[in-house]
Amino acid sequence: MLNLENYKAEKPFNQEHLICLQDYSKDEIYQVLSLALKLKDMKKMNIPHPILKGKTLAMIFTKSSTRTRVSFEVGIHQLGGYGLFLSSDDIQIGRGETIEDTAKVLSRYVDGIMIRTYEQSDVAALAEHGTVPVINGLTDSFHPCQILADLLTIYEAKRQLSGLKLAYIGDGNNVANSLIIGCTKVGMDIAVGCPKGYEPNNTVINMGIENSKISGCSITITNSPIDAIKDADVVYTDVWASMGQEEEKNIRDEIFSSYQVNKKLFSCAKSDAIFLHCLPAYRGKEVTADIIDGPNSLVFDEAENRLHVQKAVMVLLMQERRI
Repeated sequence: MLNLENYKAEKPFNQEHLICLQDYSKDEIYQVLSLALKLKDMKKMNIPHPILKGKTLAMIFTKSSTRTRVSFEVGIHQLGGYGLFLSSDDIQIGRGETIEDTAKVLSRYVDGIMIRTYEQSDVAALAEHGTVPVINGLTDSFHPCQILADLLTIYEAKRQLSGLKLAYIGDGNNVANSLIIGCTKVGMDIAVGCPKGYEPNNTVINMGIENSKISGCSITITNSPIDAIKDADVVYTDVWASMGQEEEKNIRDEIFSSYQVNKKLFSCAKSDAIFLHCLPAYRGKEVTADIIDGPNSLVFDEAENRLHVQKAVMVLLMQERRI
């Protein structure tokens, strides 16, 4: 049985950034989750933990956010550091300055950079041309911090990760992409049920297949939500139209209508299945209120865990000393 509270790392943590979870080994993912549990306990017991005292995190937002901004800003504060909010209106990147120049300049001022933006290539460029750790707070391709929070939430509920089945129902978006990677890294079966033409990225699917060969799990992509959700331990959904897809909202509402997570569909999962959603949620669209507000839902535990896993990521990346 997995015991993350007392997890002993196989190797030293050896990552410089968090760009995509595909870069992380299962052992490194477990190190993040284990440290997150320790930091969560410290927070609950009101034990000060200024591990990053004097450190500054630049937080670049070209996409607006509730959970990402608040969790990172509060998290770096709890760690004794300072979070500097930078929207595209605040810095020259919104007026044509290159990502490369931005990376070089910010690296002279701060100890880490978190960016929430559209293009995955922008995150990679920041890491390539800067000299401080870079954390992907979300792109159109990936959402690694969210998936770390999801894995922590699942572990707290089920006390295991390997051997479980997660069913993702809905759009094959950045969350679906990162769930495929995260689940197959830790040995969780994953089934994605989405409409034809809205499947996850093929390159990501192939990553998941290769990961599954190592971890011993399975990956299924299907157009049937019922086939995907059957016997699932975890049921997950997300909005049907992500930020930047507002013009597609009406057509997507029609196409995805049979992919709504409601009582009938949820009943195909295991009786003790938990429900997750990265939020914000639109009740009556991708999920009904009786599911997201019901006893199987852990969406607010999941949202809280963004704080704890991101604190763990910041500690592991921004300071040499380990706890």
